[in-house]
Amino acid sequence: MELDSNEYHGAMTRPRSYDNSARLDAARETRRRILSAAERLLTTSGYAAMTVTALARAAGVSPQTVYNSVGGKAAVLKATYDTVLAGDDSDVPMSERPEFLAMRDTPDAAAHARAYAAWTRAIYERVGPLLSAVLAHTGADPALAEFAATIEHERRTGNTHVVTAVLDRHGLPEGLTPQTVIDAVWTLTSPETADRLMRRCGWSAAAYETWMGDHLALILSGPAGNSPTAG
Repeated sequence: MELDSNEYHGAMTRPRSYDNSARLDAARETRRRILSAAERLLTTSGYAAMTVTALARAAGVSPQTVYNSVGGKAAVLKATYDTVLAGDDSDVPMSERPEFLAMRDTPDAAAHARAYAAWTRAIYERVGPLLSAVLAHTGADPALAEFAATIEHERRTGNTHVVTAVLDRHGLPEGLTPQTVIDAVWTLTSPETADRLMRRCGWSAAAYETWMGDHLALILSGPAGNSPTAG
């Protein structure tokens, strides 16, 4: 069948659809390979030794690919931390993930606290070795100091989400302000606390989780473990 003149010109000018999914998948896989290599280098050799050249060699890519896919050293460190913290490379914020949202269904503040302790334990088990290797040398590099400040701000934001969820659903112990509770939770859930108990004191992860749950329950629900009635 022949096309008439209008059909012919329409066929010639109609833009062709282009499927770039394979290219995007390849780019994501390259990024994953770079971040996996970065995690190995950071935990074994530290931030100073993780040059872009060394990282490119470990990942089997060119230095320019590292810059194009992730960025310079500071960007690689933050991207590696974010991926290890979350356990994947999804863009979904931690506060919007199913594990976090499920805490809202706990029957009282004490149960919420223990669920948060379990989540905190899981996060530290993933990211603890990386932080221990990197933050030991924070004062030696301005980029590390900036990284430490950034992740502390992010962690406090996450603590605020937890306290706000408890306040909205269960209320807080009498006499405590949300800010006071956030301060306490931020301090209790710090990586330094986990590092002292699990690595330096030899506590098991289960013992750390139980201790954390007990203390978070005390903070969030009061001495008797009973939440006040919200507003």
